[in-house]
Amino acid sequence: MLKPFDDFYPAIGEEVFISDRAIVIGKVTLRKGVNVWDFAVIRGDLDSIFIDEFTNIQENVIIHVDKEKPVYIGKYVTVGHSAVLHGCKIGDNTLIGMGAIILDGAIIGENSIIGAGSLVPQDKEIPPYSVVLGVPGKVVRNVTEEEIRNIRKNAELYYELSKKYWR
Repeated sequence: MLKPFDDFYPAIGEEVFISDRAIVIGKVTLRKGVNVWDFAVIRGDLDSIFIDEFTNIQENVIIHVDKEKPVYIGKYVTVGHSAVLHGCKIGDNTLIGMGAIILDGAIIGENSIIGAGSLVPQDKEIPPYSVVLGVPGKVVRNVTEEEIRNIRKNAELYYELSKKYWR
């Protein structure tokens, strides 16, 4: 479902899938191939949310902003079930694990993995190619080339799956 907020209406690119049971509100841009699954809430009211190409937002994800704390999510990102992203920046080809929480001002470098249930604190910067685990999240190692390929494959898989729901 798409809803305006004040004078702002979501901007939706080509081949975007939004579940009938998801809600996208206000200053939100979804680029080509983005897919938003059941019960996700993407609320761009106090600032903007930009989600780049072929990113998937899985079930029960919450994406929200604060004043002067927009959300930017890069290309080929997977945001796992029940994750919360608030006023943060996520680099291209990154996996945000199920139930992970990314707080205001946090920056996640490209080609990274944030493990399931991990918490990235406010204003924390995670370098590219990092694997982060724990509460609070700490870099435990670098991602492997295979993991980088698998992150991209997963985003492509979700895009292909979403096309079956367009009918």
